[in-house]
Amino acid sequence: MSRRIPLDLKHLTEAERVFDLIVVGAGGAGLTAALCAAIDGARVLLIERTAQVGGTTALSGGTTWVPLTHHAATVNPHDSRAAVERYLDLAVGDRAPRALRQAFIRHGAEAVAHIEAHSEVRWRACARHPDYLSELEGSTVCGRALEPLPFDGRQLGALFALLRAPIPEFTVLGGMMVDRTDINHLLGMKRSLRSARHAARLLSRHALDRMRHPRGTRLVMGNALVGRLLLSLSRQAGAHLAVGTELVELHRQGGRGRIDAVTVEQGGQRLRLGTRCGVILASGGFNRHPGRRAALLPGIDAAWCPGAPGHTGQAQDAAEAVGAVPGPAGLSPAFWAPVSRRRRADGSEAVFPHFLMDRAKPGFLSVNARGERFVNESTSYHLFGLAMQRPENQATPAWLVCDQRALQAYGIGMVRPGGQGLAPFQDDGYLISAPTLAELAGRIGVPPQALQATVARFNTLAARGEDLDFGRGVTAYQRNMGDATWRGPNPNLGPLEQAPFHAVQLWPGDIGAATGLQTDANARVLAASGEAIAGLWAVGNDMHSLMGGVYTGPGITIGPGVVFAWLASRDALSARSAATASPSSLPEPSNA
Repeated sequence: MSRRIPLDLKHLTEAERVFDLIVVGAGGAGLTAALCAAIDGARVLLIERTAQVGGTTALSGGTTWVPLTHHAATVNPHDSRAAVERYLDLAVGDRAPRALRQAFIRHGAEAVAHIEAHSEVRWRACARHPDYLSELEGSTVCGRALEPLPFDGRQLGALFALLRAPIPEFTVLGGMMVDRTDINHLLGMKRSLRSARHAARLLSRHALDRMRHPRGTRLVMGNALVGRLLLSLSRQAGAHLAVGTELVELHRQGGRGRIDAVTVEQGGQRLRLGTRCGVILASGGFNRHPGRRAALLPGIDAAWCPGAPGHTGQAQDAAEAVGAVPGPAGLSPAFWAPVSRRRRADGSEAVFPHFLMDRAKPGFLSVNARGERFVNESTSYHLFGLAMQRPENQATPAWLVCDQRALQAYGIGMVRPGGQGLAPFQDDGYLISAPTLAELAGRIGVPPQALQATVARFNTLAARGEDLDFGRGVTAYQRNMGDATWRGPNPNLGPLEQAPFHAVQLWPGDIGAATGLQTDANARVLAASGEAIAGLWAVGNDMHSLMGGVYTGPGITIGPGVVFAWLASRDALSARSAATASPSSLPEPSNA
């Protein structure tokens, strides 16, 4: 495929402008759909609006929530379909069609096995990664969350430049990616010989990388998953990728029939491309569509969104123009996380999601404009973000507060653990610090007496290990978010005692779309009548969430994205007639 990337569409002959399948959007779901189609012998075109592939998947942790795979048996052999169904029925209820999650459960393991058997994509089960609503019957603490294996980006050769880089603030030492295993070793390298060796390998590899590459080539998390998908796609003879190419219009045969063509724009030129099987939409959702955003997320500034830039919702506009409709309302039209923001040296703004490292650890609490707690800080980032938006909480923005011990142990947001190098963060106002709680309150604009009373109350609860106000640290998920080495009675609760005290401002950031196009259990896009629009599928965040806006576990956007990409590809190619020309008889692009 490297000969065919990037594909310059204007150089194609008329015959070359007809593909078996066209996939719109090169994030995790789109790459998977294109890969699965190519594996099955299709001549497939993957178009990507931006100059790089990966979408928000490349920026994410890459966790892939798919229950009952062969990997799950290695850590949780007792999980069952009945347990998964019970959990999702309780969590999601009637917020989304049960048929969608039934299809996901039924086909998930098969999709993962098929992709791994025919590509370089590799996952492993996390030894402990609880479902987010672990208090519900049917939940588990491990087995359903898969993480991509680390990947050597050097295998991509020149294609490495096409891979969207991770959020810089999620890397260390100028572009070295680290996952939770690496972080634990780096933090423990002075206490453990094993950790010291692991850290030495990481650092030496990165030093060599920086002599040849603008960033580290040892890829983990979402970057590893996208890198593996891209490498796999590059090895398929029938796969083609066009970047800097956006969907303008979908065309139905005879105006009302099957989707048989698209109009795209590349380099300022519009071109019509034909498709024998149809189109799979995987453009990432509506999050950067001004109109849809205003309607679905009123009052939420797009500057708070940490997602990739290509999620413009234009593909959904094109789908609605041919009769598609959005799915029904669920718990929320988007998925959320508390984010902090900081201006980078190059003038761009970093938007940092607070997923894991700080808010649920001992020595942290969050307060609203009244200087009062408003949420269980160890709940999922989605529920945290929703709590910020409730008007009665007055928590947009909110503040994450900690003492010096907590900052040194865990860091806070973009500030690394260790407590060193604080001056730049303090100078630009990202980190607010003060010798007393009263002074900190004055600097962040909350009532001093209220903040002092909140911390005093919290410290009393931390001493007894029981959060009587919000129930922090009572579920398996919450306790997993805490500090297992904490000597107190609750791994999520520790007092704020050691001056100075610190605060970082938080905003509710939409990390992905939950509202998308209504589909059936094969990801076929539905019209208002409930009938499928022939030749049109939607996956990833273009597909209405089968979770109904409920965040049930780590990777519940990527997991369904992968599974329904496989289902959509299989369904699309099943429509090929015996008269369709075989891929080997189709011409390759003239600029290949």
